[in-house]
Parts: sequence; C-alpha cells; structure tokens
Amino acid sequence: MKSHPLDNGMKVFCLQPDEVQLTYQEVQNYLKYGIELKAGDTVFDIGANIGLFTVWLSHKFQGEINIYSFEPIPEIYQVLNANVQSLNNFNNSQNYQTYQTYQKQNAKVFNCGLAEKSGDFTFTYYPKMSVGSTAYPMNQAEINEWQNLSVENIQNFPPPICYLQYLPSFLLKMIIQYKLNTGFQGKQVTCQLKTVSQIIEESQIEKIDLLKVDVEKSELDVLLGIENKDWGKIKQVFVEVHDINDRVVQISDLLKNQGFANIKVEQEAILNGSDIFSLYAWR
Repeated sequence: MKSHPLDNGMKVFCLQPDEVQLTYQEVQNYLKYGIELKAGDTVFDIGANIGLFTVWLSHKFQGEINIYSFEPIPEIYQVLNANVQSLNNFNNSQNYQTYQTYQKQNAKVFNCGLAEKSGDFTFTYYPKMSVGSTAYPMNQAEINEWQNLSVENIQNFPPPICYLQYLPSFLLKMIIQYKLNTGFQGKQVTCQLKTVSQIIEESQIEKIDLLKVDVEKSELDVLLGIENKDWGKIKQVFVEVHDINDRVVQISDLLKNQGFANIKVEQEAILNGSDIFSLYAWR
C-alpha cells in the first residue's frame, strides 16, 4: 500500500499514485446541476474504489455526512478501509477542523459489490489500474479503442498527463499503448454481492440523499437490485453509464418511471468519443 498527497495536504493511501489526482478530480464532478448535499445527508458510494469520493465528501462537510462505501475487491477494499480510518487522524488546522471519533460512525465501509441479486461473482482485478477493475473485463478490441481515444483526448487530461501532447505522436502512442496493455493485465477474484435493498433493510436506512454508482459496466445491475418499495427513499442519483445496448436510454427511462423528473446526461472531455456518459437525476 502506497500513499499520495492531495491538494489540501492530506495523504491518502492508494495502490497506484498516478491514479489519485485524476480520480480525485473526477469525483468532484458528481455534485453538479441539480445534485446537492447538506450536512447530515446520507450517501451511498457504490464502486468506492480506494475511497476518494468518500474522503472528499467527509472533508467538504467536516465529517457531518453519512456515507456507506462499497468495494467488492479485497485488495482495493483494504485501501478504502485505511483511508476511511485515516479520516479520524487527519488534522490540518489551517483548513479543517480536527476529525473526531464520530467519523467512524458516519463513514461505513462494506467489502461487497451491489448488484441485481446477492451471491458470489468473479471480478477482474487490475492491480496496476485499479479504477478499471470490473465484473465485465476489457477485451483487446476495447483496449485498442481506449488507446486511440486517449491519444485523441490527451489535451483534455489534467496535468501532468496533458503535457504528453507535446511529445512526438509515435512516442505518445507507444507510452499510452504500454500503459494500457500493462494496466489491463488482470487477475480473477471471487467477490460477494448484495443488493441495494438488502443493505437498506439490514442497515435500517430511511433515506438516501445521493446514490452514486460508478461500477465499470455493472450500473444497470445495481439499479435493478432496488425494489420498488425502496425507490422513494432515494432523492438523487449519479450514474456513470457505459452506453451498451442503449443503456443511457434504459437507465433514463427507469429513473423517470421511479419519479425522477430531472435528468441530465453529459460526457467528460477526457471521454470524448467513448461510450461512457455521466447521468445526473433528481426529483
């Protein structure tokens, strides 16, 4: 387990330091358009990875927010758990109040994935690119497509990655090809799955102010694991959608049928030309 500093001076635990800054920037885009939170709200962080969204929210609300963070892959979960525990010890008097033991009560971590049905499932864990770990692994054609898209969108990445655009094109392509081919070397891991409704019942949750879902192609599975009786407890939704078989339309229709009157879909600049979209929904 390694560590990497954030802009606020706090160090977070991680598996690959070069993933931290890009992911930390990404998670701050989950609160946009009509998606708002306040102190005391409850958030489901589904697909928490190493916990950067959980960490960011805890800092933003100085611990006064209830977060349930879910990560199925044991190696990644260990880092998530370490980051949540470290929130108790973080003290930067210039920017933040001291975190007290209430943080242990308000940020809870679960070593399971969420899906349509409970049980065990085989995931692919990418040790050198943990953010891509998934129940639906990448094939070589998809990796090749990502290589091309990364070259085309390199100027849209944050520093220092965007500086690669000044390299000769052949060298840029070689670097990206090496990074992705090594990054997407995975190993199979058996993980536990539960459903959102199962967690709601077990934890006696009365409301979810934000359901955040970023689960690398499993997003529809997660939403189908919510029983009709529980949808009314969910106020806002963010989903990273892989638009496979018109999934953006499928998920939009599902949310509309469950009473979400406002839906916004966009694509991040670094994902231009891909099938990945950000979907925001609120009542």
